[in-house]
Parts: sequence; structure tokens; C-alpha cells
Amino acid sequence: MRIIRFVGALSRERTTQVLGTQLLKAGTSIGANYREANRAESRDDFIHKVGIVEKEAAETQYWLELFEEARIGNETDRKWLLQEATELLAIFTRIGKTAKARRSR
Repeated sequence: MRIIRFVGALSRERTTQVLGTQLLKAGTSIGANYREANRAESRDDFIHKVGIVEKEAAETQYWLELFEEARIGNETDRKWLLQEATELLAIFTRIGKTAKARRSR
């Protein structure tokens, strides 16, 4: 929800709106794809879907880094979201690695 509010509060300049759309798509995709992963039909399906979540978290981190470098948006929110994206990326990377290791057993 914080990413939705962050993007919603951005200025209406063209560049900001394009970047905001990209951030919103990637950021909200994390939750949607994680929900799908939890409904996976098999371990391989779970691993695949968690991989998508990991990619979306990395993309979200990228867009937030651009916002940070350009100093676009509320600084406190921007920094919090970037930290959250970084933590989520680490979590989902670890989940994927653990699931792959368990598949090999």
C-alpha cells in the first residue's frame, strides 16, 4: 500500500509519471506473484514463481534507486521503500535458494 500511496503523491510531470507507472507495476507485482507462488501446483512451479517474485523485487529496487538518484518523491517514503525492496529481494532470493536445495534432495 505504501508504494501505491508513494506513486499517487508524485507530481504530474511526464517523466515522473512514466517512472511512477513502472515502479507501481513492479512493486505491486511482488505481492501478486508471491500469492501465486503460495498456490503453486508443485515444488518446481513454486521455484519458478518465487523466481518471478525475485525479479520483480529487483526491478522495484532499480526503479526506487532511480527515484533516489533523481530525488523524486517524498524522501522519507522513498528511503523506506528502497530499504523494504532490498529486504524483500534478500528474503525471496533466500526462499528460492532453499527451495532449490530441497528439490535436489
